[in-house]
Amino acid sequence: MNKWILYIATILLLCSSAARAGEIDDGTKAYSEGNYAQAIELLRPLAAKGEAVAQSYLGWMYDNGEGVTQDYKEAVKWYRLAAAQGHTSAKYNLGVKYAKGEGVTQDYQEAVKWHRLAAAQGDAGAQYNLGLAYDNGEGVTQD
Repeated sequence: MNKWILYIATILLLCSSAARAGEIDDGTKAYSEGNYAQAIELLRPLAAKGEAVAQSYLGWMYDNGEGVTQDYKEAVKWYRLAAAQGHTSAKYNLGVKYAKGEGVTQDYQEAVKWHRLAAAQGDAGAQYNLGLAYDNGEGVTQD
């Protein structure tokens, strides 16, 4: 009996994950087609439920004023949530926000921290920005 309960629970979990993945795909497709209002409508509930991809997209949309009023603090909020789950682009974008002082107090050491984390996951932009930080001595000893 316990095996059946575990089996059914696993199937329900997989179906739920697949449905959510489809919703994320719908939201990201709407975004890529420039339908920002629909993207927000589809992605916001998923982001609120903890979906890192949706959180990162919302961060980007607030960062750039796409479908919403530009709000760097709101962008940072969503980037931070996605980054806490390991989302590489969100880590990179947090590094950019700290380097520029957008939505947060400018802090080069914090920028370097986030760029290091994203760079370790292979993000080329973060690797480049980390190189610039060393070249300019921003947040690290110049090297």
